[in-house]
Amino acid sequence: MSEFFDVRLFTEVFVTLFVIMDPPGTVPVFLGLTGAMGAKQRNQAARTAIFVAFGVIVAFAVFGQQILSYMHISLPALQTAGGLLLLLVAMELLTGKMEEPQPSGNKSVNVALVPLGTPLLAGPGAIVATMVFVQRAGERGGGVAEWVAIAAGVVAVHVCLWLSMRFANVINRVLGDSGTILVTRIAGLLLAAIAVQLVADAVIEFVQNAS
Repeated sequence: MSEFFDVRLFTEVFVTLFVIMDPPGTVPVFLGLTGAMGAKQRNQAARTAIFVAFGVIVAFAVFGQQILSYMHISLPALQTAGGLLLLLVAMELLTGKMEEPQPSGNKSVNVALVPLGTPLLAGPGAIVATMVFVQRAGERGGGVAEWVAIAAGVVAVHVCLWLSMRFANVINRVLGDSGTILVTRIAGLLLAAIAVQLVADAVIEFVQNAS
C-alpha cells in the first residue's frame, strides 16, 4: 500500500492546507460575501469558488515555479499582493458594502471568483505551501505514492471547504440577519489582521533577502 500512497505525506499536506485555508473560518466570510444572495445563488457561488480555488492550487502546483520565474515575481511579492487584496475585502466587510444588494446576477459570479475563490481560499499561503510540497517531492524523486498523497490531500481539503460553505445556509438560518451581520464584522476584523500579517511577513522576507 505504501508503494501507491504515502499516508504520512497525505496527513502533512491535509493538515497544513486545512490550517491555512481554514474551512470553518471561511463560513462567516462566505456569509458576508454572499449575504445579498438567495440559497440557490449561494450554493452556486460555493461550487464556483471551490472549482476556482482548486484550479489555482493545481495550476501553481504544476507550473508555479515556471510562472513566477518567467514573470520575475518572487514569493514575497505574491504574498504582498494577496495581503493587500484581502485587506480591501476586509474593509468592505467591516463597512457593510458586501451586504448591499447587487444590481445584476453577474456580481454574484464575480464574488465567487474574486475574492472568494482567490485569494480567500486559494491564497498566497496555500499556493506557497503546495508549491513547497511539490518541490520537496520532486527533489526526492517524486514517486507515485508521493504525488498521489499530495493530490489526495489537496482534494480532501477542498471537499472540506465545500462542505463548510454548502451548509452555511443552515448557519445563516440559525444566526438570523442580525447574527450574520455581527459575524461578518468580526470576520472582517480577523481578515484585516490576516492581511496585515501577510504583508508584514513579506516585508520581513524582502529585508532578509536584501541583506
